[in-house]
Amino acid sequence: MMPQRFSIGPAGVAIAMVQWGESGKPPALLVHGTGFVADVWDEVARELASTHTVYALDRRGHGASHKPATYHFADYADDVCRVVDALGLRGVYGIGHSAGATDLLLAAKMLPKCFTRLFVMEPTAMNPHATHDPSATLSAQSLSRVQGALRRQAEFDSRDAVVERYRGAPAFADWTEASLWAYVRHGFTQLDNGRVRLCCTPETESAMLRPIYEVMEQVYVGDARGNPFAWFSEIACPVMVTTAEASWPIYKEMASRAVALIPHAQTLTFEGAGHCVVQEAPSLVVRAVREFSA
Repeated sequence: MMPQRFSIGPAGVAIAMVQWGESGKPPALLVHGTGFVADVWDEVARELASTHTVYALDRRGHGASHKPATYHFADYADDVCRVVDALGLRGVYGIGHSAGATDLLLAAKMLPKCFTRLFVMEPTAMNPHATHDPSATLSAQSLSRVQGALRRQAEFDSRDAVVERYRGAPAFADWTEASLWAYVRHGFTQLDNGRVRLCCTPETESAMLRPIYEVMEQVYVGDARGNPFAWFSEIACPVMVTTAEASWPIYKEMASRAVALIPHAQTLTFEGAGHCVVQEAPSLVVRAVREFSA
């Protein structure tokens, strides 16, 4: 099964899309986490395509999608709504990971009649009702991590060189070979000199990470639209919020914040897996997604 590639919107603001399976089946919309691309869902999407028309997007700043100046959470949700409207999707099964899971949760509030259910893995979330100092900013430790993204190696001699390097990196150590190659093939662009470069540049990733760390530390204030995390309490469709046994404590904490806000949310823990469970144990994800849809 060869996935189909297309884009939504005019040049400069286009959202890159991938589709698995034939049109006409119930739609599933997959949204990746920070730093990745639509194709990291490939192993999951191929299985789900037997029962769904599966779509995934490159989130803004990633892959072949647009690279704007702002990366607020509501902006990402706007992009999801653009996709749903442009494709005329209804009865959507939204499946998201990390910050991409947050995109879907916010979009479900913005388009309440379009989603039948959401399966979200360790969403980025804060408690918008918690008391905090409005003048508070990121801790020195988090600011260092945001700035540390600027030092990420952006260019390599080849995609083979990227795979060789990433196989030994802790962040990718437990990924399946297919998932790693899917990321490297589509998360890097070929340069005229034969080298390859990250589509999500270190500068872009750093800009994306700042609001994420602000959410982690409960100091995110949003933009002119306000703090969107209060919207979680208005989500009407069934929601499954999952965590991963080997994930970092902050991801589990943010998932707990989401569960506390979302009406009647169900929970599930993937045992023996880390934060990138989709790429580490795709079969577990497919089974859980199918069980929730049943």
